Amino acid sequence: MHEIVVRAETHDDLRAIDVVNLSAFQGEEEARLISALRASKDFMPELSLVAELNGRVVGHLLLSRARMRRNGEIIDVLALGPMSVVPSQSHRGIGSALVDAAIARARELGYGAIVVAGRPDYYQRLGFSPASRWALYCNIDVPDEAFTAMELEPGLLTKGGEVQYPAPFAELF
Repeated sequence: MHEIVVRAETHDDLRAIDVVNLSAFQGEEEARLISALRASKDFMPELSLVAELNGRVVGHLLLSRARMRRNGEIIDVLALGPMSVVPSQSHRGIGSALVDAAIARARELGYGAIVVAGRPDYYQRLGFSPASRWALYCNIDVPDEAFTAMELEPGLLTKGGEVQYPAPFAELF
């Protein structure tokens, strides 16, 4: 069995990341979202992760800076997405490896929470919980059940609030 290597993207990975997203999502919206996020102030290159298998980029995950507002307070959190794996390589643990690495990096950088708008069955299997558990809501149009979160700092989300995704997300959703 070959080892999955997860690392930060480099400039040389940009084309491969586009290919991964185009094949995984069968459309250009996510690739355009990633490009828009890369150009935004909320992009952090060290949180744009690629997964390699046999030296080939087969997966990508992006964490962007988002803000949680509550009672006049603004707290930086991270928004996970898009995440993609080349369809022919799915069910090999690549997505899980990307999410695990993203969580570890978020912790290292001192972030207290990660939110994700995506498949709740998948993300809940990886440790995320319905955001409604903490009375969290967000500024993008996603069904409540598809909005999940993970506390990295215990108690950070207990008072709820509104998560404000970066502008490129709001333009897509």
